[in-house]
Amino acid sequence: MIDIPLTAKLVRGALELECTESGLVPHRLPARARAQNTDPRLAMAEAQPAGVRLRFRTSARVIELDTLATKVEYPGAPPRPDGVYDLLVDGKLAAQATAPAGVRFADLPGQDKDIEIWLPHNELTTLVALRTDAPVSPSPRADRVWLHHGSSISQGSNAISPSTTWTAVAALAAGVELVNLGFSGNALLDPFTARALRDTPADLISVKLGINVVNADLMRLRAFGPAVHGFLDTIRDGHPDTPLLVVSPLYCPIHERTPGPGDFDHEALASGFVRFRATGEPGPGKLTLEVIREELARIVAQREDPNLSYLDGLALYGEEDFADLPLPDALHPSPAAHHRIGARFASLVLDFNRA
Repeated sequence: MIDIPLTAKLVRGALELECTESGLVPHRLPARARAQNTDPRLAMAEAQPAGVRLRFRTSARVIELDTLATKVEYPGAPPRPDGVYDLLVDGKLAAQATAPAGVRFADLPGQDKDIEIWLPHNELTTLVALRTDAPVSPSPRADRVWLHHGSSISQGSNAISPSTTWTAVAALAAGVELVNLGFSGNALLDPFTARALRDTPADLISVKLGINVVNADLMRLRAFGPAVHGFLDTIRDGHPDTPLLVVSPLYCPIHERTPGPGDFDHEALASGFVRFRATGEPGPGKLTLEVIREELARIVAQREDPNLSYLDGLALYGEEDFADLPLPDALHPSPAAHHRIGARFASLVLDFNRA
Protein backbone atom coordinates (compact mmCIF):
# COMPACT_ATOMS: atom_id res chain seq x y z
CA MET A 1 0.00 0.00 0.00
CA ILE A 2 1.11 3.55 -0.80
CA ASP A 3 0.73 6.38 1.72
CA ILE A 4 -1.01 9.24 -0.11
CA PRO A 5 -0.52 12.75 1.35
CA LEU A 6 -3.85 14.32 2.25
CA THR A 7 -3.79 17.75 0.63
CA ALA A 8 -6.32 20.33 -0.50
CA LYS A 9 -5.91 19.07 -4.08
CA LEU A 10 -7.70 15.87 -3.11
CA VAL A 11 -10.44 17.43 -0.96
CA ARG A 12 -13.50 19.02 -2.55
CA GLY A 13 -16.30 20.99 -0.89
CA ALA A 14 -14.35 22.36 2.09
CA LEU A 15 -13.50 26.04 2.44
CA GLU A 16 -10.58 25.31 4.73
CA LEU A 17 -8.54 22.38 6.07
CA GLU A 18 -7.35 22.77 9.65
CA CYS A 19 -4.16 20.90 10.51
CA THR A 20 -4.43 19.39 14.01
CA GLU A 21 -2.42 16.86 15.99
CA SER A 22 -4.96 14.20 15.00
CA GLY A 23 -5.15 15.05 11.30
CA LEU A 24 -6.94 17.37 8.89
CA VAL A 25 -10.33 18.78 9.89
CA PRO A 26 -12.44 19.94 6.92
CA HIS A 27 -14.28 23.19 7.65
CA ARG A 28 -17.18 24.65 5.71
CA LEU A 29 -16.61 28.11 7.15
CA PRO A 30 -13.25 29.92 7.12
CA ALA A 31 -11.37 30.74 10.32
CA ARG A 32 -12.48 34.37 10.35
CA ALA A 33 -16.15 33.36 10.29
CA ARG A 34 -15.61 30.71 12.95
CA ALA A 35 -13.97 33.30 15.20
CA GLN A 36 -17.03 35.54 14.94
CA ASN A 37 -19.54 32.77 15.66
CA THR A 38 -20.90 32.38 19.19
CA ASP A 39 -23.32 29.49 18.58
CA PRO A 40 -22.00 26.02 19.49
CA ARG A 41 -24.57 24.44 17.17
CA LEU A 42 -23.11 26.28 14.20
CA ALA A 43 -19.57 25.37 15.30
CA MET A 44 -20.64 21.74 15.23
CA ALA A 45 -22.56 21.96 11.96
CA GLU A 46 -19.86 23.68 9.92
CA ALA A 47 -17.34 21.02 11.00
CA GLN A 48 -19.65 18.23 9.87
CA PRO A 49 -18.39 17.70 6.31
CA ALA A 50 -21.66 17.76 4.36
CA GLY A 51 -20.78 17.72 0.68
CA VAL A 52 -17.08 17.29 1.41
CA ARG A 53 -15.41 14.45 -0.45
CA LEU A 54 -12.04 13.12 -1.46
CA ARG A 55 -11.71 13.01 -5.22
CA PHE A 56 -8.87 11.56 -7.24
CA ARG A 57 -8.03 9.41 -10.25
CA THR A 58 -6.36 6.02 -9.78
CA SER A 59 -6.19 2.42 -10.95
CA ALA A 60 -6.14 1.21 -7.34
CA ARG A 61 -8.12 -1.86 -6.40
CA VAL A 62 -7.86 -1.16 -2.67
CA ILE A 63 -8.41 2.16 -0.87
CA GLU A 64 -8.07 2.70 2.87
CA LEU A 65 -9.06 5.91 4.64
CA ASP A 66 -8.28 6.37 8.33
CA THR A 67 -10.46 8.91 10.13
CA LEU A 68 -11.36 10.09 13.59
CA ALA A 69 -15.13 10.42 14.00
CA THR A 70 -16.99 12.43 16.62
CA LYS A 71 -20.68 11.62 16.91
CA VAL A 72 -23.10 13.96 18.68
CA GLU A 73 -25.98 12.63 20.75
CA TYR A 74 -28.80 14.55 22.41
CA PRO A 75 -30.09 13.76 25.92
CA GLY A 76 -33.41 11.96 25.70
CA ALA A 77 -33.13 11.37 21.94
CA PRO A 78 -32.32 7.99 20.36
CA PRO A 79 -28.61 7.51 19.50
CA ARG A 80 -27.67 8.51 16.00
CA PRO A 81 -26.35 5.83 13.65
CA ASP A 82 -22.69 5.81 12.67
CA GLY A 83 -21.77 8.11 9.82
CA VAL A 84 -21.81 6.64 6.33
CA TYR A 85 -19.00 6.92 3.76
CA ASP A 86 -20.13 6.73 0.12
CA LEU A 87 -17.71 5.50 -2.54
CA LEU A 88 -18.47 6.71 -6.05
CA VAL A 89 -16.63 5.23 -9.03
CA ASP A 90 -16.88 7.33 -12.20
CA GLY A 91 -19.82 9.18 -10.70
CA LYS A 92 -21.81 6.11 -9.65
CA LEU A 93 -22.37 4.86 -6.11
CA ALA A 94 -20.27 1.69 -5.83
CA ALA A 95 -20.05 0.97 -2.10
CA GLN A 96 -20.93 2.27 1.34
CA ALA A 97 -19.26 1.72 4.68
CA THR A 98 -19.37 2.75 8.31
CA ALA A 99 -16.45 2.46 10.69
CA PRO A 100 -15.41 4.30 13.86
CA ALA A 101 -11.83 4.72 12.64
CA GLY A 102 -12.17 4.78 8.87
CA VAL A 103 -13.09 2.61 5.94
CA ARG A 104 -11.60 0.12 3.50
CA PHE A 105 -12.83 -0.43 -0.04
CA ALA A 106 -11.48 -3.44 -1.92
CA ASP A 107 -12.04 -5.40 -5.15
CA LEU A 108 -12.36 -2.21 -7.20
CA PRO A 109 -11.96 -2.24 -11.00
CA GLY A 110 -8.30 -2.14 -11.99
CA GLN A 111 -8.56 0.43 -14.78
CA ASP A 112 -8.07 4.17 -14.34
CA LYS A 113 -11.17 5.66 -12.74
CA ASP A 114 -12.43 8.71 -10.89
CA ILE A 115 -12.89 8.01 -7.20
CA GLU A 116 -14.99 10.06 -4.80
CA ILE A 117 -15.30 9.27 -1.10
CA TRP A 118 -18.10 11.37 0.34
CA LEU A 119 -17.60 11.98 4.06
CA PRO A 120 -20.46 11.67 6.57
CA HIS A 121 -22.73 14.70 6.38
CA ASN A 122 -23.79 14.50 10.03
CA GLU A 123 -20.63 13.49 11.91
CA LEU A 124 -17.45 15.43 12.67
CA THR A 125 -14.67 13.74 10.71
CA THR A 126 -10.92 14.22 10.97
CA LEU A 127 -8.89 12.89 8.04
CA VAL A 128 -5.93 10.90 9.36
CA ALA A 129 -4.40 8.88 6.52
CA LEU A 130 -5.08 7.67 2.98
CA ARG A 131 -3.57 4.54 1.44
CA THR A 132 -4.02 2.93 -1.95
CA ASP A 133 -2.34 0.10 -3.85
CA ALA A 134 -1.66 2.33 -6.88
CA PRO A 135 -0.65 5.98 -7.39
CA VAL A 136 -3.30 8.70 -7.42
CA SER A 137 -3.64 12.08 -9.09
CA PRO A 138 -6.21 14.85 -8.55
CA SER A 139 -9.31 14.54 -10.74
CA PRO A 140 -10.14 17.47 -13.01
CA ARG A 141 -12.73 19.83 -11.60
CA ALA A 142 -16.20 20.17 -13.06
CA ASP A 143 -16.83 23.04 -15.43
CA ARG A 144 -19.19 24.81 -13.01
CA VAL A 145 -19.18 25.33 -9.25
CA TRP A 146 -22.53 25.44 -7.43
CA LEU A 147 -22.29 27.24 -4.08
CA HIS A 148 -25.29 26.67 -1.83
CA HIS A 149 -26.36 27.90 1.60
CA GLY A 150 -29.26 26.58 3.62
CA SER A 151 -30.47 24.86 6.77
CA SER A 152 -30.27 21.31 8.15
CA ILE A 153 -32.37 20.19 5.19
CA SER A 154 -29.60 21.39 2.87
CA GLN A 155 -26.99 19.84 5.14
CA GLY A 156 -28.85 16.55 4.76
CA SER A 157 -30.93 15.78 7.85
CA ASN A 158 -32.77 12.44 7.47
CA ALA A 159 -30.82 11.49 4.33
CA ILE A 160 -29.29 8.05 4.74
CA SER A 161 -25.86 8.88 3.32
CA PRO A 162 -23.79 11.87 2.18
CA SER A 163 -24.25 11.44 -1.56
CA THR A 164 -28.03 11.08 -1.17
CA THR A 165 -28.74 14.45 0.45
CA TRP A 166 -30.85 16.56 -1.88
CA THR A 167 -27.94 18.89 -2.58
CA ALA A 168 -25.65 15.99 -3.52
CA VAL A 169 -28.37 14.38 -5.66
CA ALA A 170 -28.83 17.66 -7.54
CA ALA A 171 -25.11 18.28 -7.98
CA LEU A 172 -24.39 14.77 -9.26
CA ALA A 173 -27.34 14.90 -11.66
CA ALA A 174 -26.34 18.31 -13.00
CA GLY A 175 -22.61 17.53 -13.19
CA VAL A 176 -21.59 20.53 -11.09
CA GLU A 177 -18.99 20.93 -8.36
CA LEU A 178 -20.86 21.29 -5.07
CA VAL A 179 -19.84 23.52 -2.19
CA ASN A 180 -22.50 22.99 0.46
CA LEU A 181 -22.81 25.64 3.16
CA GLY A 182 -25.97 24.13 4.64
CA PHE A 183 -25.78 24.49 8.42
CA SER A 184 -28.19 22.72 10.73
CA GLY A 185 -30.28 25.28 12.58
CA ASN A 186 -28.14 28.15 11.31
CA ALA A 187 -29.38 29.56 8.03
CA LEU A 188 -29.91 32.77 9.99
CA LEU A 189 -28.59 35.52 7.71
CA ASP A 190 -25.33 35.81 9.64
CA PRO A 191 -23.04 38.43 8.06
CA PHE A 192 -19.99 36.16 8.38
CA THR A 193 -21.79 33.49 6.36
CA ALA A 194 -22.60 36.07 3.68
CA ARG A 195 -18.93 37.03 3.56
CA ALA A 196 -17.95 33.35 3.16
CA LEU A 197 -20.32 33.14 0.19
CA ARG A 198 -18.92 36.42 -1.15
CA ASP A 199 -15.34 35.13 -1.04
CA THR A 200 -15.93 31.64 -2.48
CA PRO A 201 -15.55 31.21 -6.27
CA ALA A 202 -18.76 30.01 -7.90
CA ASP A 203 -20.62 29.89 -11.19
CA LEU A 204 -24.04 29.59 -9.53
CA ILE A 205 -25.06 30.59 -6.00
CA SER A 206 -28.26 29.61 -4.24
CA VAL A 207 -29.46 30.63 -0.79
CA LYS A 208 -32.37 28.76 0.78
CA LEU A 209 -33.76 30.99 3.50
CA GLY A 210 -36.58 30.98 6.02
CA ILE A 211 -37.13 27.80 8.00
CA ASN A 212 -34.44 28.50 10.61
CA VAL A 213 -35.48 32.13 10.98
CA VAL A 214 -38.98 30.88 11.80
CA ASN A 215 -38.20 27.94 14.06
CA ALA A 216 -35.58 29.96 15.95
CA ASP A 217 -38.10 32.81 16.33
CA LEU A 218 -35.09 34.96 15.56
CA MET A 219 -36.63 38.17 14.22
CA ARG A 220 -39.78 39.92 13.13
CA LEU A 221 -40.81 41.01 9.65
CA ARG A 222 -39.34 44.51 10.20
CA ALA A 223 -35.85 43.04 10.65
CA PHE A 224 -36.13 40.18 8.18
CA GLY A 225 -36.43 42.21 4.97
CA PRO A 226 -33.41 44.46 5.57
CA ALA A 227 -31.40 41.45 6.78
CA VAL A 228 -32.09 39.60 3.51
CA HIS A 229 -31.15 42.69 1.49
CA GLY A 230 -27.90 43.01 3.43
CA PHE A 231 -27.11 39.32 2.99
CA LEU A 232 -27.63 39.57 -0.77
CA ASP A 233 -25.69 42.86 -0.96
CA THR A 234 -22.67 41.20 0.67
CA ILE A 235 -22.77 38.27 -1.75
CA ARG A 236 -23.02 40.70 -4.65
CA ASP A 237 -19.87 42.52 -3.43
CA GLY A 238 -17.87 39.45 -4.52
CA HIS A 239 -20.16 38.12 -7.23
CA PRO A 240 -21.66 41.13 -9.02
CA ASP A 241 -22.91 39.18 -12.04
CA THR A 242 -23.00 35.53 -10.91
CA PRO A 243 -26.44 33.88 -11.21
CA LEU A 244 -27.93 34.08 -7.72
CA LEU A 245 -31.03 32.12 -6.73
CA VAL A 246 -33.13 32.80 -3.63
CA VAL A 247 -35.10 29.73 -2.56
CA SER A 248 -37.97 29.95 -0.10
CA PRO A 249 -38.89 27.18 2.38
CA LEU A 250 -40.25 23.76 1.54
CA TYR A 251 -43.74 22.87 2.71
CA CYS A 252 -43.76 22.23 6.47
CA PRO A 253 -47.22 22.14 8.07
CA ILE A 254 -46.12 22.90 11.64
CA HIS A 255 -44.74 26.29 10.59
CA GLU A 256 -46.86 27.27 7.59
CA ARG A 257 -49.07 29.54 9.70
CA THR A 258 -47.62 29.03 13.18
CA PRO A 259 -44.55 31.01 14.26
CA GLY A 260 -41.66 29.60 16.19
CA PRO A 261 -39.93 28.81 18.34
CA GLY A 262 -39.82 25.19 17.33
CA ASP A 263 -39.20 22.51 19.90
CA PHE A 264 -38.99 18.77 20.32
CA ASP A 265 -42.27 16.94 20.76
CA HIS A 266 -41.46 15.55 24.19
CA GLU A 267 -44.26 12.97 24.09
CA ALA A 268 -42.68 11.55 20.95
CA LEU A 269 -39.24 11.56 22.59
CA ALA A 270 -40.66 9.62 25.53
CA SER A 271 -41.81 7.01 23.02
CA GLY A 272 -38.33 6.75 21.53
CA PHE A 273 -38.52 8.80 18.34
CA VAL A 274 -37.77 12.38 17.32
CA ARG A 275 -40.54 14.73 16.26
CA PHE A 276 -40.76 18.53 16.22
CA ARG A 277 -43.57 20.98 16.92
CA ALA A 278 -44.23 24.71 16.64
CA THR A 279 -44.88 26.54 19.90
CA GLY A 280 -45.37 30.16 18.86
CA GLU A 281 -48.51 32.27 18.80
CA PRO A 282 -49.55 34.39 15.80
CA GLY A 283 -49.04 38.11 16.21
CA PRO A 284 -48.10 41.32 14.38
CA GLY A 285 -44.82 40.99 12.50
CA LYS A 286 -44.28 37.37 13.50
CA LEU A 287 -42.77 35.17 10.81
CA THR A 288 -44.32 32.04 9.39
CA LEU A 289 -43.36 30.15 6.25
CA GLU A 290 -46.24 31.74 4.34
CA VAL A 291 -45.02 35.21 5.35
CA ILE A 292 -41.41 34.33 4.48
CA ARG A 293 -42.30 33.18 0.97
CA GLU A 294 -44.26 36.35 0.25
CA GLU A 295 -41.47 38.56 1.57
CA LEU A 296 -38.68 36.79 -0.32
CA ALA A 297 -40.62 37.02 -3.59
CA ARG A 298 -41.16 40.75 -2.95
CA ILE A 299 -37.47 41.37 -2.16
CA VAL A 300 -36.22 39.60 -5.29
CA ALA A 301 -38.66 41.53 -7.50
CA GLN A 302 -37.74 44.83 -5.83
CA ARG A 303 -33.99 44.46 -6.42
CA GLU A 304 -34.29 44.53 -10.24
CA ASP A 305 -31.17 42.40 -10.56
CA PRO A 306 -31.10 40.64 -13.97
CA ASN A 307 -29.03 37.77 -12.54
CA LEU A 308 -31.14 37.30 -9.40
CA SER A 309 -34.02 34.81 -9.43
CA TYR A 310 -36.58 33.47 -6.97
CA LEU A 311 -37.65 29.85 -6.59
CA ASP A 312 -40.68 29.03 -4.49
CA GLY A 313 -39.71 26.10 -2.26
CA LEU A 314 -43.17 24.63 -2.79
CA ALA A 315 -42.06 23.79 -6.33
CA LEU A 316 -39.46 21.49 -4.79
CA TYR A 317 -41.65 20.02 -2.04
CA GLY A 318 -45.23 21.11 -1.67
CA GLU A 319 -48.47 20.01 -0.07
CA GLU A 320 -49.00 17.15 -2.51
CA ASP A 321 -45.46 15.92 -1.88
CA PHE A 322 -46.13 15.98 1.86
CA ALA A 323 -49.21 13.81 1.33
CA ASP A 324 -47.11 11.35 -0.67
CA LEU A 325 -43.84 11.55 1.26
CA PRO A 326 -44.53 13.01 4.74
CA LEU A 327 -41.84 14.61 6.86
CA PRO A 328 -40.92 11.79 9.30
CA ASP A 329 -40.12 14.16 12.16
CA ALA A 330 -42.49 16.93 10.99
CA LEU A 331 -39.52 19.07 9.89
CA HIS A 332 -36.99 17.23 7.68
CA PRO A 333 -37.58 15.32 4.41
CA SER A 334 -37.40 11.55 4.25
CA PRO A 335 -34.65 9.85 2.20
CA ALA A 336 -37.09 9.42 -0.69
CA ALA A 337 -38.08 13.09 -0.46
CA HIS A 338 -34.40 14.12 -0.57
CA HIS A 339 -34.12 12.29 -3.91
CA ARG A 340 -37.27 13.98 -5.24
CA ILE A 341 -36.16 17.46 -4.15
CA GLY A 342 -32.67 16.95 -5.58
CA ALA A 343 -33.98 15.72 -8.93
CA ARG A 344 -36.33 18.68 -9.23
CA PHE A 345 -33.62 21.16 -8.29
CA ALA A 346 -31.22 19.60 -10.78
CA SER A 347 -33.49 20.45 -13.68
CA LEU A 348 -33.91 23.97 -12.36
CA VAL A 349 -30.13 24.34 -11.96
CA LEU A 350 -29.63 23.40 -15.60
CA ASP A 351 -32.39 25.71 -16.78
CA PHE A 352 -31.03 28.51 -14.60
CA ASN A 353 -27.51 28.11 -15.96
CA ARG A 354 -28.77 28.30 -19.53
CA ALA A 355 -30.78 31.43 -18.81
